[in-house]
Amino acid sequence: MRKPMLALVGRPNVGKSTLFNRLIGRRLAVVSEVPGTTRDRVQADAEWNGVEFFVVDTGGIEVEAGFHTAPLSEDSARFLPAIRAQASIAIEAADVVVLLVDAQAGITAADEEVAGILRRTTKPIIVAANKAEGRSAREAAVEAYALGLGEVFPISALHGMGTGDLLDAVVDAFPAWTATGDGKDDSTKIAIVGRPNVGKSSLLNRLLGEDRAIVSPIAGTTRDAIDTHMEWEGTSITLIDTAGIRRRGRIDRGVERYSVLRALNAIKRADVALLLIDAEAGVTAQDEHIAGYILEENTSVIVLVNKWDAIEKDTYTMVGYTKQLRAALNFLDYVPILFVSALTGQRVQKILPSAVEVDAARYERVPTSALNRLIRDAAARHAPPSKSGRRLKIYYATQAAVDPPTFVFFVNDPRLAHFSYQRYLQNQIREQFPFRGTPLKLRFRARGEASP
Repeated sequence: MRKPMLALVGRPNVGKSTLFNRLIGRRLAVVSEVPGTTRDRVQADAEWNGVEFFVVDTGGIEVEAGFHTAPLSEDSARFLPAIRAQASIAIEAADVVVLLVDAQAGITAADEEVAGILRRTTKPIIVAANKAEGRSAREAAVEAYALGLGEVFPISALHGMGTGDLLDAVVDAFPAWTATGDGKDDSTKIAIVGRPNVGKSSLLNRLLGEDRAIVSPIAGTTRDAIDTHMEWEGTSITLIDTAGIRRRGRIDRGVERYSVLRALNAIKRADVALLLIDAEAGVTAQDEHIAGYILEENTSVIVLVNKWDAIEKDTYTMVGYTKQLRAALNFLDYVPILFVSALTGQRVQKILPSAVEVDAARYERVPTSALNRLIRDAAARHAPPSKSGRRLKIYYATQAAVDPPTFVFFVNDPRLAHFSYQRYLQNQIREQFPFRGTPLKLRFRARGEASP
């Protein structure tokens, strides 16, 4: 039974992202005083009184530029039609809609226009008058009744005032099939990551078959890490679109900085990362840095060479490109590479099957007897290193964990396990047990020391 969905809508700068963060209990949506900061729908899990649901934060519904109480930045103004479309999609998908207005600013023509859009839907509509911290603002909140959408809840998303009553009304308005549960998300989480403007949002839309994220040739369009839940051949999948990760020295302060931090956090919570490379630009130093971030978080990975349709090709082009890519990303020599085009759909149908296969590799186990036989043979072919007359001795090995696969080696002295020999042992394991696209963790313990 699916969880119900709550959509937060309203004109820009009324506090939708602040309320979103308040409802989910963490700072996920980017919050800024600049109207138009939120452009795409941002979705996360929430719970109230044992009822679990999704909350969707949207870009402000724009009606006319003249209706703004504060000016949109020149950067955001060009997205007005797309922002309105995103909010409309969220309303269509939602089970309950909360319209936010600004109690301090009063009802504007833009609020009235948004209310007019909402009257056309049959979904339950709840009005929240935000920024009602003071007595005068709470009294002014009654003005929102003039919108004709029912009861108005004075709230302060920033301080939490009145949000409990608002949530009570939301839960009461959910459909009768709403269920409770432990909130555990067992879906396969796939993060789409890469430099700005390599086609991440275009790929997301192609995988979903709808305009789920705003697509623009302007680098930096996506600012939040956006979760989208879907089912693929019986597998529950969460696709995470992220902001482009720039080089540290080129990250602007403020909104972009936090967007990049959220992209890095998306890598951390993902099971599989889809690392997009621009086929026309080739592998850049920043691509290598992002790959390093993925490896640090022990996230599985598939490398996608996007915009492959734009490359002039002959019989050997793909082979040559693969060789260059393997050389540049030599620390990810175990990952699959797909040459795709988000624009034309070329080979996109192979991405989800590959991601599910790679995710499954995170849970594979090597029998202890087979592992020790493999390690003995590897040591016979290439003797362990020695230092100051002492040689590393491997007494016993076992796979201690999955997700990611973790191997513990009991040895005479862990300090003798040189990095190069650890890499050799990894390669030997992969020859028999590939763990496709998945990093391996090797731990070395002195004999008698407890395994973690």
